[in-house]
Amino acid sequence: MSKSQIFSWFSLIHRQVWILMFGRFLSTIGTGLTLFYAPIFFVNQIGLSATSVGFALGCASISGVVGRILSGSLADSPQIGRRNTLLLATAISALACFVLATTHNFFILIIGQLISGLGVGLYWPATEAVVADLTPPENSHESFALTRLADNLGLGMGIICGGFLVSTTGNFRTLFIIDAVSFIVFFAVVYVAIAETYQSQSTQQELSAQIKVWIWALGDRRFLTYIAVNIIFTIYISQLHTTLPLYLKNFVPVGFSATGFTASTISTLFAWHLIVAIFGQLPAVSLVKHFFYPQALAISAILWAIGFSCIWFTGLCTTGHLYWATLALGVLATAVICYTPSAYSLVTYLAPASRRGVYFSINSLCWAIGYFIGPLLGGWALDQSQLLVNYFWLGLALSVFIVLAILLYLNRILLPSQ
Repeated sequence: MSKSQIFSWFSLIHRQVWILMFGRFLSTIGTGLTLFYAPIFFVNQIGLSATSVGFALGCASISGVVGRILSGSLADSPQIGRRNTLLLATAISALACFVLATTHNFFILIIGQLISGLGVGLYWPATEAVVADLTPPENSHESFALTRLADNLGLGMGIICGGFLVSTTGNFRTLFIIDAVSFIVFFAVVYVAIAETYQSQSTQQELSAQIKVWIWALGDRRFLTYIAVNIIFTIYISQLHTTLPLYLKNFVPVGFSATGFTASTISTLFAWHLIVAIFGQLPAVSLVKHFFYPQALAISAILWAIGFSCIWFTGLCTTGHLYWATLALGVLATAVICYTPSAYSLVTYLAPASRRGVYFSINSLCWAIGYFIGPLLGGWALDQSQLLVNYFWLGLALSVFIVLAILLYLNRILLPSQ
């Protein structure tokens, strides 16, 4: 990709989107501190089982469903709108981090995850609706790619700093405190610099009208087909954040003791994952933009299959564990950066402008469902025999055939409108 292309992209991005990107960057630094180390902390230091931690992490999706439904209606409400929904989301997320920092048993972990899920649920539909409001449809790939780039930059910095703090101090609780502070800073950025983007010709929106919008969206056959495949994609992504770190730590037979990779090695591996995502994001979106939406998602699906197969090899091989793990995380990073801009651009393509909050809310519900099923499935697998744990990743790779079949059908029903 040439410099002139990159600068032309940048010039098309609305100033408010740049400000939102900055806030998201600061917030995801805090998220990166905890995202990959939380399962290790709760299992290896608090002493909970992998299944119970998987259940607790999945509980965030229960409250996340409530948050996402509320967010869609609040973001499309003239009385509240996108900005106030974002402010509420960041405040609740900060509270959740403080609760998780005090976790010492399963009950408090559940409470913290429920609060966290509510904050996350409120956040995503509103922030993606803001980006869609401020971006012409022909530039949606670029805007969503750049906001994801800001997320990945923040996550990368957070992962590196988190690995350093854990390896030098061994204090996991500090990570949650810093995460809370990052959400407070994000709250300040939204409060000071983000204006309301929702525009409605009416001053009131009755409850019955909001319900009709939800029914109308859920009756969109094209959108529902996308939702089915998107849930599977989010289950895949949840494995990166919940199951894979613990698998690499406890189940990969590395060294004489065969106890898995060290925390610093896992930190380096996920930093590599983020580096690929950061530097590959713009070239990837330049490539997938030339494909119709289901075709671009199919490219991502194939990459997921390759990445999961590499993780399977990581657990089976007798030497070269680090090589296969590095290859796997690089391929999976490429799968993610092909998926995200294509998925959100497809939602923008399908959603009427006045109903984007609800459409992005339903889209975000896929993440709630995926992050409920994924941690439960992964936690259950890690509590089984070593053989089943290894072949769990092969099963995920083979499930991609289901994804490709759904995408083939989606491509067929979308082409007439295209």
